[in-house]
Amino acid sequence: MPNTGMKWGAPPTAEDLAALAEAALAAIPEALREAVRGTAILVEELPDDETLEALGLEHPWELTGLYRGTPLTEKSVLDPPSGPDLVLLYREPILVEWVESGEDLFRLVRNVLIHEIAHHFGYSEEGIARLEGEG
Repeated sequence: MPNTGMKWGAPPTAEDLAALAEAALAAIPEALREAVRGTAILVEELPDDETLEALGLEHPWELTGLYRGTPLTEKSVLDPPSGPDLVLLYREPILVEWVESGEDLFRLVRNVLIHEIAHHFGYSEEGIARLEGEG
């Protein structure tokens, strides 16, 4: 695991989580990193009500991350250009999971990031669960 050099006396900020996500992205295999080049990673406090409603979720702490964009399996060179694909990491739900699980924060952010990158490659939740079960 990379040494992120971060220690917290107060809850980690959005900037802290962004730094962890950047370190996690730098630590994944180069081929995977190249495949997601141009995908923006943003940290927000909580998912908005519209996102929660669209996903059928009742509480914002149920969602730690979200991929927004067109999965590679659905992209075509004939498609008109659109905005960049986006991975959203939600700070408060990640911190709640961190406190409740006791998992290392870097590892947790890395797992959420990889989960959302898998959506970039067109994996469904079921496919990701199968991949995670193999690991």
